[in-house]
Amino acid sequence: QVQVVESGGGLVQAGGSLRLSCTTSGLRFAAYSMGWFRQVPGKEREGVATIAIYGRTMYADSVKGRFTISQDKAKNTLYLQMNSLKPEDTAMYYCAADRIDWWFVAKYNYWGRGTQVTVSS
Repeated sequence: QVQVVESGGGLVQAGGSLRLSCTTSGLRFAAYSMGWFRQVPGKEREGVATIAIYGRTMYADSVKGRFTISQDKAKNTLYLQMNSLKPEDTAMYYCAADRIDWWFVAKYNYWGRGTQVTVSS
């Protein structure tokens, strides 16, 4: 059974940093494309950063230069380092996994339950 679990969210002041983690089990991590998405109430889920099966990364324009996606294949864990946080980054952040490179299309097969990030001004 595949499990995807996010952690690391919280409340931070604008300009601060957080590192999100996504721990997976039940899948061969190295064979999966992984992504971070975020969603605020009333809006569609949007892609933040993704890493393809062969390591290519993609970032939303709104986070380029501030967020970094990385992975530790030995630990089956995906990370999102978020620096220079802004109030508009406030959202529920979700981790996703699939054997297809969906990039920012929210059709990943496996999703976590999310971790809340709140950035105060």
